[in-house]
Parts: sequence; structure tokens; C-alpha cells
Amino acid sequence: MKLFVGLGNPGPKYAGNRHNIGFMALDRIAADHGFSPWRKAHHGLVAEGRLGGEKVVLLKPETFMNLSGQSVQSALAFWKLPLADVTVFHDELDLAPGKLRLKQGGGHAGHNGLRSIHGHLGEGYARVRLGIGHPGHKDAVAHYVLHDFSKADQDWLEDLLRGISEGAPALADGDGQKFMNAVSLRTAPPRSSTTKEKAETPVPDAVAPAREDTRSPMQKLLDRFR
Repeated sequence: MKLFVGLGNPGPKYAGNRHNIGFMALDRIAADHGFSPWRKAHHGLVAEGRLGGEKVVLLKPETFMNLSGQSVQSALAFWKLPLADVTVFHDELDLAPGKLRLKQGGGHAGHNGLRSIHGHLGEGYARVRLGIGHPGHKDAVAHYVLHDFSKADQDWLEDLLRGISEGAPALADGDGQKFMNAVSLRTAPPRSSTTKEKAETPVPDAVAPAREDTRSPMQKLLDRFR
């Protein structure tokens, strides 16, 4: 059994925020793979289902971002899971919009949700880092992450969420590379193998060879004075 955790803030006020992309990822997985309806449990919302041959629990903490560790700790204790069976989906400022990276363990890089999980459980869980881009200055970060994705973001966001959902069975099965490949097929599809034919270099018309002059010397002289 695996526990997938999406990070975000609860309530409709925050639903479309960049900070809530972790919630969005889990919502897409639940909808596409026929998970149970969301129910309240472990200081959050829980849905259960299967991804491939693996039972998976989806958890969206409702403790607000900076207390996410309380919810994850409660779920982990209830299902008696090791921390290595937890994968956390979260927004990542240091990745360009639409980019995704899979990481096992490591620091929290100042992310409040990860910081809380670190404090309660340690760092030995997997993370799916979902790129949202950076506003350019650290003083603008709070405003940036707590505002909705723009209309211009919708295409890449849809591609990213669709790829995550399609690759989710591989992720649950422990095949990180297959998961990443599924996402890549949506966010950076390969170019068509058929290339445009190269334009042929124009070939100048062939010059007709000069005809042999068969005139006699006398005829040539006469022709010059005509």
C-alpha cells in the first residue's frame, strides 16, 4: 500500500492557487482512476483506490500548509506504513512552469509544507516537485504562490496534470522512470519523425553547346560585311 499526499491549503478561497497544485494532482488522479469519494480523516480528506496492482490512499491535509505534518503523521500511524511508502506532491518555485522532478529524501528548501513533514516524520519520503516558476524576487513569493494560476497557465497545467494521472500507476509500482516518461509525453511530446523535405537547390538551365562553325574563310569574310 502507498500513501500519496498532495500539499495545499483547504477551502474554495485557495483552490486555484499555485500553492495548491499538489491538491490538483491528487484530484486528477482520483477522478481518472475511479477512487472512492473524498471523506474526512486524519486532519484532511482521504480517497482510496487502486493504481495498477497497488492499493493507494490519497491524502489532502486540511491543516493549512505549515501544519501538513500533523495530517501525514496521523495517516501513517493509522495504516502502519513506513515513511518510504509516502510520496508528497508539492509546488516548486525553482522549476519552470510545467516541469516535474521526482526526488527521494533531501531537504525541504524552505517549503512550509515539507518543513512540517520533516519536523514530524523526517526526510525519508519521496517528492514529486511540480514546477510553478519563480516571480523573480523573494519578496514577491508569498503573493505569487497564494494567487491563482493565470489563463495563460491553463494549457501547460492541464498537460502536466494529465501526465501525472497517466503515470500514476507506474509511480505507485515504484517505477519512477516510467512515471517521468508518461509525464514527459504530455508536457514535451516528441517531434514528428517526418521532417519537411529540404528545398532542392535550383539548378540553372543547361547551356546548349555552341554549334560548330562550318563556313569557309571566304564565307565568314562575306558575312562580316553584310
